[in-house]
Parts: sequence; C-alpha cells; structure tokens
Amino acid sequence: MEILETKIKDLLIIKPRVFEDPRGYFFESYNKDVFTKHQILVDFIQDNQSLSHRGVLRGLHFQSPPFAQGKLVRVITGAVLDVAVDIRKNSPTYGEHVTIELTEENKTMFYIPTGFAHGFATLRDNTIFSYKCTQTYHKESEGTVLWNDLDLKIDWQLQNPLLSEKDMNGTIFKSFQSPF
Repeated sequence: MEILETKIKDLLIIKPRVFEDPRGYFFESYNKDVFTKHQILVDFIQDNQSLSHRGVLRGLHFQSPPFAQGKLVRVITGAVLDVAVDIRKNSPTYGEHVTIELTEENKTMFYIPTGFAHGFATLRDNTIFSYKCTQTYHKESEGTVLWNDLDLKIDWQLQNPLLSEKDMNGTIFKSFQSPF
C-alpha cells in the first residue's frame, strides 16, 4: 500500500498493491498497521455504501464536532470525481480543495480527515461508492457547503448535475461559519 500526500496537509491518496491473475484480483482496502505506521491514528466505526448514476453530485458534506467524520473513500464499481475542501478555519489552505478521480480500474482510495467538506460527482452509471467513517452519522451535526460556490472554483466536470434538495441549498462559502 502506497500512501501519498496531496497539496493540502492531511489529505492522503492511497494506492493499494493489487494482485491480478486470470481469476481476477485481490488487494487490501484497509490495513490498520499500515495506517498507524503513517501516523493515521483513526478508528473506523461505520461503513457506508451508495449507488449513483452518471451525473449525480453528492456534497459538499461534513459533520460538526463532536460528531465530525474522517473518511476513507473508494469506488467499487464505476467512477467518480472526488472532492475534499479544507474547512479548518486556522489552516493555511482554508477554502482550498483537492480533486481526484477514483475508479474501479485504478482502485485508488482517498483519506479525508475531519475538518473537510466532501463530495463527489459520478462519472459513470451504476457507480458504487464506499465510505469508511470514523464517527457514526448524526443528522443534527450535518452541514452542507454549496457545491458550485464561485469562491471554491471546483470544476466538477459535469453539466446540470442531479442534486438532492439539501445539496441545492448548501451554505455559501463566504457566509459559512466553520465549526473546525
């Protein structure tokens, strides 16, 4: 397993070692010892999975402390453009984001610690997305930053995405009060 840093401190790209043969493939999607060796000291306590069709956009979501969630995300089938926005108000990269394409072919994973808003745009039909979370879902602690906020300058690579009502009504970044 290879763990790579991004331009934003603490956001990590994880490339598993994939073993392929005529039967298919095998890889470790999580190894606590490897994470601990790289000072990623988290306990995952909830797993989530979603199915989305091409053109769906989910995000930008977060949960406030004490229910803040760190996430290890990956695509099982299909492809997404995954986005994490730094919402840690004392961070030198506050308001900046990292995007990465996660696909069933590249098997790349993205580690998003607490203090980030997260979302993804689905690039293929029938995409299955998996999340390992460090905290359980807590509705009263959830928040949403507006996905297409002009100040964030995120290129979602989608025209007219399919959105939930929650995502259509996210908070504008200029008026956002970060809980982190």
